Amino acid sequence: MLRPSPAPAPALRSVLTALGSPTAVREARTPALRAAKGPLSPELPLPVHVLGVPGAPGQWPRTRLAGWRFLIRNGERAIAAADTMLTPDGWTFSHFFEGPYVTATERALLQAEALPTPYQPRLLSVPELYMLTLWLHTEPEADGTTDAPAAADLLVPLAPAPPGIAAHRPYQVADLLPVLSTRLAPPPLLGSAAPA
Repeated sequence: MLRPSPAPAPALRSVLTALGSPTAVREARTPALRAAKGPLSPELPLPVHVLGVPGAPGQWPRTRLAGWRFLIRNGERAIAAADTMLTPDGWTFSHFFEGPYVTATERALLQAEALPTPYQPRLLSVPELYMLTLWLHTEPEADGTTDAPAAADLLVPLAPAPPGIAAHRPYQVADLLPVLSTRLAPPPLLGSAAPA
């Protein structure tokens, strides 16, 4: 059961404005948007958080809210997505895109909707690993800006996932975050060069 948090009104307005602009849609590098027949609607807004590199050994990395993503629906399915970002002037449209993460997000949301526990859906991006997960937060009434996953939260890696991590399988944060932290940790320093 999912309880999404509402997107900031300016973020939604910026996406609606971009969808209503023939220039923005025509210049988008998304063939599905350019070829769409009928109305396009932004749905399922998800806050996008970015996972940082751990500060110290054994410390969980922090996250930061980087934007809001809207799936762009045409008829019965999502054909693209729109990202917004926070600027000094507030939330604004960033770009449209399509690709495997659009369908993977839609699939993961459908899977999560069938879970008996209520969750607040978010996206957690791990840029250094080229990874995106559906973050199912256990506090469904939270405002969507929490800066760290809770131990009871679930992370569902979206396809394509990095090698060794199964896509579309829910992981407890306590199980997956240490794996990600290890992969994100800087390599150990090599010893000093021998004197000449």
